[in-house]
Amino acid sequence: MARPIFSGHESFACKSHWLKRGYDFVCENNNFNDDNAVVVLGVGKNMVAAIRVWMKAFGLIDDNGDTTSIAERLLANDGYDPYFEDMGSLWLMHFNLINKNYATAYKTTFVDYHQQRNLIDKMKLHNFIKHLCFDEANCRNLYNENTVKRDIGVLFHNYCRSANTGVEDSNMLLAPLNLIQDMGDGQYTFNYDTIGIVPTHIFLYALLSISKEESISFTSDEMKTLALIFCLTNNDLLSIVKQLCGEYPGILVFSDNSGIKELQIKSNITKEQALERYYGAE
Repeated sequence: MARPIFSGHESFACKSHWLKRGYDFVCENNNFNDDNAVVVLGVGKNMVAAIRVWMKAFGLIDDNGDTTSIAERLLANDGYDPYFEDMGSLWLMHFNLINKNYATAYKTTFVDYHQQRNLIDKMKLHNFIKHLCFDEANCRNLYNENTVKRDIGVLFHNYCRSANTGVEDSNMLLAPLNLIQDMGDGQYTFNYDTIGIVPTHIFLYALLSISKEESISFTSDEMKTLALIFCLTNNDLLSIVKQLCGEYPGILVFSDNSGIKELQIKSNITKEQALERYYGAE
């Protein structure tokens, strides 16, 4: 288990306008630790800290606080989608949040916990995270009961529409994906019946981000992980792969030999090219 991080967001879920605001802030050579950051960003001190953490968690700034390549491609004024008007950008950020694994609860919930069950019991998730931490000797002293409890609450706030009832809560960045539904009484469920499935090119970006193989089996860890992250059924996965093969003829090939399904990559293609295709920037 990587060094777990359950704090830093000051119990604020990520609002839809924070990432663009944070990107512009960094590009203008500002520093989140400066005294005037609250004035420049136009938010309270705790929100300044939260914006910085979410920028890091979504992979938009690096360990030195500099903007990353994906941030520049997406959030520059002439970038792909600086104001997150395209649902594909939300799927992209959802994947980055989990793949970056800076905010521990997200990969733990969508991958590790999810592979065991679709129903999310709030207390069981909390205990699951606790056991993961205590199974690693170097992580035990980083676990705090109240901190993890608050972090799980923020996770549900990020994804659940029902948790966003007030005016201030109505613009959470990832809530439109509707990937987690509140069933009441501390029970939630991963939603496999979302309004819109992950776009094919965003799926390809994610696949190329986690796999360097030329032949990727449907039973591979990579495919299983993406199915969990994006809440995809086997039929969804098959449909996306077949669509991709139609969009990249001769480059991507679907193979089904004796029931062994594979996606074969016949020619070099990068995850950046997948994004260019999606946003029409070729």
